[in-house]
Amino acid sequence: MKLINTFATELPWACEPVAPQPLHAPGLLHLNRALLGELGLGAVSEADWLACCGHGLPLPGMQPVAQVYAGHQFGGYSPRLGDGRALLLGEQQAPDGSRWDLHLKGAGKTPFSRFGDGRAVLRSSIREYLASEALHALGIPTTRALVLVGSQEPVYREQVETGATVLRTAPSHLRFGHVEYFAWSGQGERIPALIDYLLRHHFPELADGAELFAEVVRRTARLIAKWQAAGFCHGVMNTDNMSLLGLTLDYGPYGFIDAYVPDFVCNHSDPGGRYALDQQPAVGYWNLQKLAQALAGHVDGDALAAALAQYEHQLMLHYSELMREKLGLASWEDEDPALFRELFRLLAVHGVDYHLFLRRLGELTVQGTWPTALLALLPDPAAWQEWLETYRARLAREGSEDGARKARMDAVNPKYVLRNALAQRVIEAAEGGEMAPFEQLFAALQQPYAEQPEYEDLATPQPAWYCGGELSCSS
Repeated sequence: MKLINTFATELPWACEPVAPQPLHAPGLLHLNRALLGELGLGAVSEADWLACCGHGLPLPGMQPVAQVYAGHQFGGYSPRLGDGRALLLGEQQAPDGSRWDLHLKGAGKTPFSRFGDGRAVLRSSIREYLASEALHALGIPTTRALVLVGSQEPVYREQVETGATVLRTAPSHLRFGHVEYFAWSGQGERIPALIDYLLRHHFPELADGAELFAEVVRRTARLIAKWQAAGFCHGVMNTDNMSLLGLTLDYGPYGFIDAYVPDFVCNHSDPGGRYALDQQPAVGYWNLQKLAQALAGHVDGDALAAALAQYEHQLMLHYSELMREKLGLASWEDEDPALFRELFRLLAVHGVDYHLFLRRLGELTVQGTWPTALLALLPDPAAWQEWLETYRARLAREGSEDGARKARMDAVNPKYVLRNALAQRVIEAAEGGEMAPFEQLFAALQQPYAEQPEYEDLATPQPAWYCGGELSCSS
């Protein structure tokens, strides 16, 4: 290990030293060996990881701290949040020189736990572990998962569950809420130091706070465009869950859509649909406005406004690029937005599986019969005839070659998606002491675009037995 602790040593006023608390009868459930190797952590033993993540024994060089931040939660400002059940153990310097936070979730109470117990449960820990690796494999910026530990410790949520920890990693866990906390707690003089820290350690190519904010806007817009194209709903887009590095952060009641539902809500604590799938772009802008307000006085106001004005353009430009790729279109035509709109309308009206439709659309040829596998997804194929003909004509106009187009589409339309039904099946098995389903799903999600015939049963539509959709914030 090559540990450094720049956050703890350079920003001591932004965190509190906290010792992790041991779990009762912990057991090592999974190591992400490939990623551990990339970070230069491959030589750390299983026993050491269990001691660190289960027994509350930090490894040599670690300096555990809980970060303080605030945030707008469901539109209302919460002035003091912070790491209520997670600790920044230290920062690993990888062989390529990059730095990675080692952030342990479920480590016990901190000064920011409020009325919580500081614990995470196995259910939510498995969901975060799988989701972060699934999004990474899809090319979506995200925190990553390194170690999963379970235990026999009872944790009380809606029901009694068992405690667990996830060791996650990212270049940084800095959030919009960090800036908000110091802006609105009477400590605005700290913000220039926070900006300086970000520039030195994470954005050395940028000159100042104005360029920093513009880059945060760009990364946030591109991240949300990727979520939308992937049919991914974060579920809790509070500003304290928004990464300053443009990463997917803090997996709670997330969900990939199955049948295309544009206003899909995955969080049962969100009855008004504030964080519905189709609201994510607008919420991203709203959150950036709050960050801009927190930076005002430290960054030129005109520069902040100019950066915000680029958000919609950046998001729509990237989203359009992604959707053209998913439909196998090599060029742009002015009629393409209408083609997309009609596709989404049909998907929604007929409740068609979003992921399988796009995957099987790649089997369509410029001439000949419609693909049987594609038609099998459509409750009323006749209603799709006009759109399919329009799409086929569009392909013909640009001289699309069937084989090459299918290869391109298969490379961006996943066959394997982390559906809630799959995650639930894995969780139930793990709660019963069986980790083989977890291992199989984890392996399949590493190569979401490959055929992988050994995992064919994981590439099916939502099963009839699964009727869930909204999930709890509890973890």
